[in-house]
Amino acid sequence: MIVWIIFIAVVIFALILDLGVFNRKPHEIKTKEAAIWTSVWVTCALLFSGVVYLSFENDWIANPTNLTPTNAVLKFVTGYLIELSLSVDNIFIIALIFSSFAIPKKYQHEVLFYGVLGAIVFRAIMIVFGVALITEFSWMIYVFGVFLILTALKLLFSHNKQKDPHDFKIYKWIAKIYPVTTTIEGDKFFVIKNGVKYATPLFVALIIIELTDVFFAIDSIPAILAITADPFIVFTSNILAIMGLRSMYFLVVGMLDKFKYINYSLVVILAFVGVKMIISHHVEIPEWLSLGVIVLSLAGGMLASKLIKDPKIE
Repeated sequence: MIVWIIFIAVVIFALILDLGVFNRKPHEIKTKEAAIWTSVWVTCALLFSGVVYLSFENDWIANPTNLTPTNAVLKFVTGYLIELSLSVDNIFIIALIFSSFAIPKKYQHEVLFYGVLGAIVFRAIMIVFGVALITEFSWMIYVFGVFLILTALKLLFSHNKQKDPHDFKIYKWIAKIYPVTTTIEGDKFFVIKNGVKYATPLFVALIIIELTDVFFAIDSIPAILAITADPFIVFTSNILAIMGLRSMYFLVVGMLDKFKYINYSLVVILAFVGVKMIISHHVEIPEWLSLGVIVLSLAGGMLASKLIKDPKIE
C-alpha cells in the first residue's frame, strides 16, 4: 500500500500547488503556458512508467494478473494513451459548455480544477466496481465490449450533433430547485442578492462538466479494462490522464476546428477496444499492436484534418 499512498499523496500535493501557488489568481491560460503544462504532465506520466516497472519487478504492489514488469509498462502506456485520446472528445463538450454559459477564460481553469477533483473521486469508485465485476464475473467483459462498440457507432452517427447545455435536463433541474443568476460574479460559485442565495453560471457549468465526465468515464473505464484488470495500472493511468486534461484543454481548444476528423479516430479506438474485449478469451492481441492502433488512429485523424478540405469553406 505504500506505493498507492505515495501516488495519491503526490497527486493531492500537485493539486494544492496548482490552485494554491501557480494559479492562485484567476487568469487566462495562454497557449504557451498550456503547452508547457501539457508537456510536464505527459513527461510525468512517461516517467511514472519507470515506477510501474520497478513496482512490478520488486513486488512493491500486489500483482493479481501476474504481469511481468515489461508487460505492466506496456499496459500502463497503452491505457494512458487511451484515456488521453478519449479525453479529446470530452474537450469538445467542455468548450461547448463554457461557450454556452459565457464563462470568461480567466475563470475556466478554476472550474476545471474542481471538475478534476470530482472526476478523480467518481472514476476511483467506477474503477473499483469495474475491476470487481470483471474479476468476479468473467462474462462482463463481453458486456463491456458490446457497450464500447455501440458507443463507437453512436459517436460515428452523432458527429457534430452537439446539444446546447441549456437543454440538458440537469440545467433545468438545477434552475427549478435553486435560484440561478444569469450573470458572472467574478470567480464566485454562489452570490447573495436581496437576502437570496443564487448559484452562478460557474456553478452550473461545474455541475454539468462533472456529470459529463461521469458519462465519459462510463466509456473510458471499460476501454482501459480491455487492456488490463490490474487496479494499480487502471487507476494511475486514468488519474494521470485526468490531471493533464486541464492543460490539454487550453492547448487544443483553440485548434478544435483544425481537428474536425479526430472524432473518427475515437470511433476506431473504441471499436477496436470493444472487439478486443469480446475476443479476449479466445485470441490474445499483443500490447504493441493495441498501442500501434491507438497511435495510428490519432495520427490518421490529425492528418486527415490537415489534408482534407472542408467543402463548406470552398
